[in-house]
Amino acid sequence: MLKIYNSLTRAKETFTPIFAGKVGMYVCGMTVYDYCHLGHARVMVVFDVVKRWLVAGGFDTTYVRNITDIDDKIIKRAAENNEPIEKLTARFIEAMNQDAAALGVQKPDIEPRATANVPQMIQLIAALIGKRLAYQAQNGDVYYSVHGFPGYGKLSGKTLDELRAGERVQVDPSKRDPLDFVLWKSAKPGEPAWDSPWGKGRPGWHIECSAMSERYLGSHFDIHGGGQDLQFPHHENEIAQSEGAHGHAFVNYWMHNGFVRVDNEKMSKSLGNFFTVREILTKYDAEVVRFFIVRAHYRSPLNYSDQHLDDARQALTRLYTALKAVPAQAGDVDWNEPQAARFQAAMNDDFNTPEAVAVLFDLANEVNRSRSSNTAALLKSLGAVLGLLQRDPDEFLRGDLPAGWTVARVEEMIAARAQAKKARNYAESDRIRDQLLAAGIVLEDGPAGTTWRRK
Repeated sequence: MLKIYNSLTRAKETFTPIFAGKVGMYVCGMTVYDYCHLGHARVMVVFDVVKRWLVAGGFDTTYVRNITDIDDKIIKRAAENNEPIEKLTARFIEAMNQDAAALGVQKPDIEPRATANVPQMIQLIAALIGKRLAYQAQNGDVYYSVHGFPGYGKLSGKTLDELRAGERVQVDPSKRDPLDFVLWKSAKPGEPAWDSPWGKGRPGWHIECSAMSERYLGSHFDIHGGGQDLQFPHHENEIAQSEGAHGHAFVNYWMHNGFVRVDNEKMSKSLGNFFTVREILTKYDAEVVRFFIVRAHYRSPLNYSDQHLDDARQALTRLYTALKAVPAQAGDVDWNEPQAARFQAAMNDDFNTPEAVAVLFDLANEVNRSRSSNTAALLKSLGAVLGLLQRDPDEFLRGDLPAGWTVARVEEMIAARAQAKKARNYAESDRIRDQLLAAGIVLEDGPAGTTWRRK
């Protein structure tokens, strides 16, 4: 039985879908005004693994991840670049898709854009006004009336008094209450605008996810996910909007992945300590980055450093080395097999990927000991559930050669070393090995000859 830690109840709960055998999952996606950083990568990989496991468990899963393509930050960046908003967002959507593909992230089933769902947002805002949970202020903006929703704060665990005293609340004289948040922003010169009952304007950020999740999954669905930073105020506001409009539960299970940290500080653009996916992929293989993310539990902090990435590369190398020794193809998993059952139990325990990865290493050790093709096949099949170990082992182990090196040059040097050993010129043999090692190329001698991999 799958158990999920529910951020709303702060407890692990047995997962029971609303409709037997079917799952609806919505995850807050990217605001596309810049390149994705490692925090974005973690969200994409974490919920990619969740979707893969739900499918492996036999659930017919609909995964929706939105794209925010209209927002204050987007408008500001387009103005700074002196380029049309559509051109800016198209460029970074393409970059996001490239980064996701490199990390082995499967496309969500539905990927709605905010700008294509404005009518749904207007309809939801109108419903909230009709229930006296929203109002149009003198400045033309439409606000949600937090005081009118008794359940506000239940996701974050904060009371209204605590929230009003918090530093995140900005005083705005047009609001009836400092906690009220904007649903519709009146048009400003030079900004995109849509017609609405409240005049020309554009939607606020929070309303888009309530509207899009309802459009594609209904007003009540199974799983809503995102980064821990979205728990308040974004997800809190989604609950207020959707439950306020419909009068019933919005989401059954809330999932939040932990922060990415750098030297134990939260990675953020404001601190200047963030790393884009593209920057990281110039130094590390994309599967190494995915493995680095997957082997940490999704709710725990993920501490970024070159040392941790280097360690992830060495660990993944061990797994691929076992598969190189005993080639195998992934296939259907017999979940009654002891190691498969252990893997299944780990993943059913709130997606415990660290324990699942430990199973992979135990299988690799068994492959190295027994040379069993069945065990190697199981290793590869379980790896596939996590989006790992599906490449040709040689391709991974050899990796990208350093500047000035080619496969032909390496093979020529290996042949020259073999000739030197045959002539008992061991000094020359050692010199060639050391030269290759200095370039990060490791030679491995075996009964079938000498193979090589990147260090």
